[in-house]
Amino acid sequence: MTELDLFGGKGGVAGGGSAGAGAGAPLAARMRPETLAEFRGQEHLLGDGKAIRVMLEGGQPASMILWGPPGSGKTTLARLIANECDVTFVPFSAVTEGIARVREIIKEAGERLRATGRRTILFCDEIHRFNKAQQDAFLPHVEAGTVILVGATTENPSFEIVRPLLSRAPVYVLNALGPEDVRGILDAALASGDRGLAGLDLTVDDEALTFIAEAADGDARRALGVLEAAAGLAGRAGGRLDLEVAREALQHRFAVYDKGGEEHYNLISALHKSIRGSDPDGALYWLARMLEGGEDPLYIARRLVRMAMEDIGLADPAALQVALAARDGYHFLGSPEGDLALAVAATYLATAPKSNRAYTAWKVARDAARATTGAPVPLHLRNAPTTLMKDLGYGEGYQYDPEQAHGVSTQRYLPEGMDDARFYEPGPYGHEKTVAARLKWWAERRREAAGREAPGDE
Repeated sequence: MTELDLFGGKGGVAGGGSAGAGAGAPLAARMRPETLAEFRGQEHLLGDGKAIRVMLEGGQPASMILWGPPGSGKTTLARLIANECDVTFVPFSAVTEGIARVREIIKEAGERLRATGRRTILFCDEIHRFNKAQQDAFLPHVEAGTVILVGATTENPSFEIVRPLLSRAPVYVLNALGPEDVRGILDAALASGDRGLAGLDLTVDDEALTFIAEAADGDARRALGVLEAAAGLAGRAGGRLDLEVAREALQHRFAVYDKGGEEHYNLISALHKSIRGSDPDGALYWLARMLEGGEDPLYIARRLVRMAMEDIGLADPAALQVALAARDGYHFLGSPEGDLALAVAATYLATAPKSNRAYTAWKVARDAARATTGAPVPLHLRNAPTTLMKDLGYGEGYQYDPEQAHGVSTQRYLPEGMDDARFYEPGPYGHEKTVAARLKWWAERRREAAGREAPGDE
């Protein structure tokens, strides 16, 4: 009995069909690269001396996690590794199949290994959809060499893949394809007669292909889908694929954004750092990217309020008012009119003077409070609502500062032993210059009231 009889396939692919596709399949499936020479992009992994190239040259594939955006070639690369290393490739989707199917694949892989000596790549697409317990199920079989696990994910493995699996399957990052690589893929599809569109004999404008390549956002599958749709439209319009036809085929360029994934955190980080860096253009751009991608505008509003407190603080006290007003403005108007309220706030925050002195002071004061949880409140600061408490000295000697000379007294406001503690030191910019001058003046008045000069004063 041959391997074909046992396992439903022979050679590079088993259990999931061939790497190629029939004439009725989508163009993206028909044009899937069948050799490394056809594969575009990812030179940092496949160039001379690079990690996966060295692995292929040695003919010894190993378990790995392929992390990259949609259409960057994760599935194709896994298939090519199987072909180049002459091992069986079994695809599996964590979206549509469960752990029971994994057990079947592993059982078949063990039988295949014992019967023929042939190894199996278990390709798990969307591996991040498995929970931690399900991911743990791979571990003993990866360690034993029963299967070579190649997982593909669009999510950050640091958050989505269990640590024991990461230690056994190194992560290789695939980048979004550049427009030049996507353009090459489109040219190949137009030139191919057996798998592509050469048989349609289209007249294709160069600017139309450039537009599709750039609009695809690095996703080869998306680009080929648009090209196929454009070819269908062009066939009904005299066989000419021009820019207008390409735009019609694209319809709408959906933003590449995942509200629950890494891109969510990357973009809010870029917005925050643009505002902190006083770059209104960067702030507006990243704000627009998030809103166009479908982010919750009130999430952005909350983050703008946080930025006003953390990065601007008392350098411009109006920043917090502007951020809160933007939240209320958006809540009142909704999209798209309310988006402008967020844009105004982002621009204001980016152009405001910056200071994190209040933010830093709060963290230092909080640490001091945690370290001195038992420090008693000075008697003169205590509340004295009863006669007994007054008799015990609560509130005794308290001075009402607004009635003192210059509006300041000499009394202390920190627990005993903390008189020299300093948490808030105003910065030299914006409103904090005024705050610094005021605090200095008050300190001088207190020294005068205490009948002493500050050390080092002239």
